[in-house]
This record gives sequence, C-alpha cells and structure tokens, in this order.
Amino acid sequence: MSFFKKLFTSEKKETLDKGLEKTKTSFFSKLSKAIAGKSKVDDEVLDNLEEVLVSSDVGVNTTLKIIERIEERVSEDKYLGTEELNKILREEIAGLLSETNSGEETEFKIPANKKPYVIMVVGVNGVGKTTTIGKLAYQFKKAGYKVVLGAADTFRAAAIDQLQIWADRVGVPIVKQQMGSDPASVDTLKSAVSQNADVVIIDTAGRLHNKIGLMNELSKVKKVMQKVVEDAPNDVLLVLDGSTGQNAFEQAKQFTVATEVSCLAVTKLDGTAKGGVVIGISDQFQIPVKYIGVGEGIEDLQVFNK
Repeated sequence: MSFFKKLFTSEKKETLDKGLEKTKTSFFSKLSKAIAGKSKVDDEVLDNLEEVLVSSDVGVNTTLKIIERIEERVSEDKYLGTEELNKILREEIAGLLSETNSGEETEFKIPANKKPYVIMVVGVNGVGKTTTIGKLAYQFKKAGYKVVLGAADTFRAAAIDQLQIWADRVGVPIVKQQMGSDPASVDTLKSAVSQNADVVIIDTAGRLHNKIGLMNELSKVKKVMQKVVEDAPNDVLLVLDGSTGQNAFEQAKQFTVATEVSCLAVTKLDGTAKGGVVIGISDQFQIPVKYIGVGEGIEDLQVFNK
C-alpha cells in the first residue's frame, strides 16, 4: 500500500480531490500554457511560473521564495527539463510548508496530557467559523473524545442560534449566555471540567470593526478562561475563507496583531480556483494550517496534510 493510501481512506481522498478540483484544474492548465513548447526551464518559463503562482493567490512574497528555490535547483542541475517541473514545484512547496507544518498527521487528535484541550476560535463573520466549529466537534466526537461547545459571541444572537443547531446536530452539549452577557467562556470551561470533557471549542465574536476593540475583546476572553484552566486556550484557531484570496491575507494580518493565533483553518477551498492562498498565508505568517474545508458536508473538514 502506498504512503498516500495509508494516510487517506479512499472516501477522504475522493472528497479532497473533488474539493480541490477547481484549484488543480486551473493551476495545471495555466502551468501547461506556461511551459508549452519549452523543453528546458529557462528565464521565460520561470517568469511564466511566477505569474501562475501569483494568479493562484499564493502571494507575491511566497511566490518569489518558490521561484528562488527553483532557480537554485536549475543552476545546480545545469539542465532541467520542463517535464520535471511539476515534481520540483511540489517538492519546493512541500519544503516551504514543512517550515510551519510539521508531521504528516491526518487524524483529529489532541495531546494525551492536556485535558480539557481548549480551542478558542476566531475569525470574521461569514468565513464559515461556526460551521467549522460544528464540523470540528463532529470529528473530535467521532474520534472518541467528549466535546463541549461554548458560545462566547455575545453580540450576535444568530451566531449563538447557529452554534446551538450544530450542537444539536452533532449531539454535544453547548454552554451559552444571554445576549450581551460576558462569562460564557468561564461557564463553558467550568462545565467542561465538571463533565470531565476532553475538548472544549469556544466561539468568539466575529467582528473586525477596529483592531483595538478586537484586541481587548479577545484578550479579555483569554484572561477569564485562564481563571478556570491555567494554560487555556491551548489553541487559538483562526478561520479564513480560502475563496476570498487576498482578503484572507488581510484578515490574517489583523487577527495575528490582535491575538496569538497558533493555527489556521482555511475553509471553502472547494469554491475557489485559487487554493494557493493556503501556501501563502502559512508561509507569510509562519502559522501552521491545521484544517481545510473542502465541501459542505459534515465530514468535509480535513486535517491539512502538506
């Protein structure tokens, strides 16, 4: 059995392929045009490749890094055929991602010595934040963990209602407060500790009205959590919509200033031909991509494998 088949069940592989089909088709179609009629990787091919990467939302800085790495290999090998370009490109992008994404994990796991494992989820409204929380809860429950959800977005009634729907659908408890009330995260952790829960996932306000307001809000949530669980949160998960391209870069910039983001979930990759955004964001912010959304189904959140 090949290494890749060991990592993914055929069903997961099929979902992944389908979810990334637009990006794959678009990228390789552009790449084919870029090297058409060429037998050797020369300056023109590299210029064309640069254009392909930038137009796939990899980002200018990350694109330049990739091009530099390929240029080094071309100069070392003296002669490099275009038929090898796909392989080299894959190796260099994987190498770049290895700097922030370690290991080949494909399962939903938490460290054995952390209980409850607290995940604080941040991100603007509309990126698929609440849906990602619901899918995460499903995956962790499926993996045998006891999960508790916390609705700490006390500014938007719809967010709390949406999280309740996911909690009911997945069959996990949810802790919520009245609108405008503040201690949802404290009560969630107290409840999780009393229930001996393994994983706690806390939704936060999805507003990006100004950096100072956001910083204060997220800092406050973290501080009140630490009154109950000393090292909470264990993860600050930023959810980004992969289909928004450069806008996702801007959101990542805002949130990394506002709080210590430890990992990323990039959603809606099935709805875009510019999935290169995953590479660019991971590289530019030096934050690992932990999960990717490749479809609307409850199973369609996967652990990211570089």
